[in-house]
Amino acid sequence: MASCWIGVDTGGTFTDIVVLDPETGRSWRAKEPTTPEDPAVAILAGVQRALAEADKAPGDVAGFVHGTTIATNAVLEGAWARAGMIATAGFSDILDLARQRRPSFFNLDIPKPTPPIPPEDRFEVAERLAHDGAVVTPLDETAVRAAAAALRDAGVEAVAICFLHSYANAAHEAEAERIVREVWPAAQVTRSAALTPEFREYERFAAAAVNVGLVPLLDRYIAGLEADLADAGVSARLQVMQSSGGATSGAAVRRAPIKTFFSGPAGGVIGAAALGRQAEKNALVTFDMGGTSTDVCLIKDGAPGFANMREMAGFPVRARTMDMHTIGAGGGSLAWLDPGGLLKVGPASAGARPGPAAYGRGGDRPTVTDANVILGRLNPKALLDGAMPMFPDKARAAMETHVAGPLGLSVEEAAAGVLEIVNVNMMGAVRVITVERGEDPRDAVLVPFGGAGPLHAMDVAAKLGMREAIVPAAPGVLSAMGLARADARADFARTRLLPLEPGSLDSLNRALVEMSAEAADWLAFEGHAPDAARFSALAEMRYAGQSYELAEPVADACLARAAFEISDLSGLRAAFDARHERTYGHAMPDRQVELVTLRLAVIAPNRARSADPPPADAGDAARPDHVRPVWFDGVGFVDTPVYRRDLAPRGARIEGPAIIEQMDATTVLPPATEAIVASSAYMTVRRLDGEVQP
Repeated sequence: MASCWIGVDTGGTFTDIVVLDPETGRSWRAKEPTTPEDPAVAILAGVQRALAEADKAPGDVAGFVHGTTIATNAVLEGAWARAGMIATAGFSDILDLARQRRPSFFNLDIPKPTPPIPPEDRFEVAERLAHDGAVVTPLDETAVRAAAAALRDAGVEAVAICFLHSYANAAHEAEAERIVREVWPAAQVTRSAALTPEFREYERFAAAAVNVGLVPLLDRYIAGLEADLADAGVSARLQVMQSSGGATSGAAVRRAPIKTFFSGPAGGVIGAAALGRQAEKNALVTFDMGGTSTDVCLIKDGAPGFANMREMAGFPVRARTMDMHTIGAGGGSLAWLDPGGLLKVGPASAGARPGPAAYGRGGDRPTVTDANVILGRLNPKALLDGAMPMFPDKARAAMETHVAGPLGLSVEEAAAGVLEIVNVNMMGAVRVITVERGEDPRDAVLVPFGGAGPLHAMDVAAKLGMREAIVPAAPGVLSAMGLARADARADFARTRLLPLEPGSLDSLNRALVEMSAEAADWLAFEGHAPDAARFSALAEMRYAGQSYELAEPVADACLARAAFEISDLSGLRAAFDARHERTYGHAMPDRQVELVTLRLAVIAPNRARSADPPPADAGDAARPDHVRPVWFDGVGFVDTPVYRRDLAPRGARIEGPAIIEQMDATTVLPPATEAIVASSAYMTVRRLDGEVQP
């Protein structure tokens, strides 16, 4: 029986589904309007449609990888499950004290985020560890029992156990968990040292609190989706994409939902990186514009950057994540006027329901999609190969009522203003991950995807001085394609705070052995073959007295023998000095170096391939399907040829101004640009005019 892999990306407006045949590399795609009240409804409908098009049965599914927004939405909306905390005596208010940092030095009105665990659900118990893990005060087991019983009786669903310095010695947290489960067997428990075995107490406590507030939500969602898939005949185990770009089982995610905040966008970065390798491009900027947000990421030498902490709704969350930047700018972003009459776009979105006015589902406020319809950039009759009818009159009415009329503009002028604002906002997002980090965007190639990415790509590229973009064969579902191709991955860490010298070898090697054992347990639990797994490690170091670290790779030979040697420490020292010189412009070779945290990643490869059948072979020229008026910046409305991408032969050149339509996306070619169908996997778009100034 032929097998297949499925990738599902649930977005704010659409749910994207890809069925991938690992033998032939062929893929089949479907898009369904997201059902926010129960995302599984859209998932099941899309899976059934895509499997039917692929002529495959539910029983043929060998792998199922899901990108979900459940955790992200819950945090942004403050829709936590009721959770409690058991903390070291005197430290339960650490969630309120936080750090003495303000998000903005000049804004006195920024509200502090409300912790997911209220003070009345936080209990303190006597126990204390020193910074090195030595026991100062034994754990008061009676107090733990009383706290567990009180939380249980109060109707709390889950509990976080957060003890001081538990990263150095997890024994007290482990014993407290045993007692809680004895008193309260149904409790869902998050131990801070098990979730984030790293120092910096506030960040560790905050991560545990956020996680425990999400555990019941993800537990119910994953359990329900697994049951729905089983009822539909899909027997493959559900995997969920993590922010790190690696998939893991639903069971693992139910314990650590904070690892899924960038679940869907991570799939897009994976797909874009694979595309860049195929196109032999060393520097890429991914540009994922969907219905509610735009995610951007810098990829260099085939790999994205990573971060170990991201803020979510004001809370620092320690979890390995691709280094992406997100703004509230998408096709469904609402255009509105502030009290001073200034036109704004986003971050609020029309979402899946009611959606843009042009969708005819009850939306009556103008969005970016409505602006594109008014200006002829989107097909005014239908989207998704005719499956979704469009209502341009509703788009015009919404724009007239809320923007054009109040500002005394024509509907077209108002729509053009909406596009200009959202393009500038997205340009700013790209600058964050390039210019603000010392990278020149003009040295990179833009990779637009998502349902709206190719619509805006060349306008954003022009503002940044970027001259080239590569548009995937199926940009609207690239994230789902990346999910279907994703490797499985797990990340482990140990904070040790040791000088980088021979006397620290024993402690460092114990940490490496502990993480290697955890990695082996994870491979066994997930059902992956150990001999096929790939391992990599990082050592985060700093000069003594510094507050932040720089990371350097650990040598493969060190991992192979599962032990550091003196020569490894010397190599790390030299690499750190060089990294510090490159990063900050100076090094301090006479200053002691401190190793702060070791990190280990294990990757189990996914053998599913991805390729698309070649485009239609119809000669060397593409023929337009029809012509319609389309608005372009600086030009106005132009009678513009509209092409079908699936009918464009390999090697075809399409000069702008032009529109290229396909089932899942629309590519806009402004004047002085051209597109070349370079391969079955991507199309190259480049500017033909002179030097572009950002």
